[in-house]
Amino acid sequence: MGMTLHELTQAIRQHIDSEMESDVASGMAEHALGFFGFYERIIDNALEPTDRNLFYMFQDYNLLTTESEETTLWDGREWRIHYWRFKPELREKVQAYMDRNKPEIKVDPFADVYGDIGEVVWNRDDDQPVNPNAFTNDRW
Repeated sequence: MGMTLHELTQAIRQHIDSEMESDVASGMAEHALGFFGFYERIIDNALEPTDRNLFYMFQDYNLLTTESEETTLWDGREWRIHYWRFKPELREKVQAYMDRNKPEIKVDPFADVYGDIGEVVWNRDDDQPVNPNAFTNDRW
């Protein structure tokens, strides 16, 4: 079974640029998968030069690999056929990438206890008594 769109999108982000937007990686994955369909490999002759350049880029990033076979034509000549296929271990690498343990960030629930309180609460100038001598009676 070939790669799924989600798997190849994740592989592209992992191998090429982890900061790449999902839409861009998904577009590249969809373009490449359009050639493969339900097959494990495709013949190189089916590619246009621009598409072949994309496949070479994928090969540089260890997403694709090539293989070839030779066959004898009816007139006795040898003919070499070149194919593109996804790296066999790519699916496992993608799965490991998606399953990797991200370090948990511990959030202190009390770190911002007073964060929602406005600055007005901290202003003590308004708390002055009307009669400042009211509590300074000698009888106390």
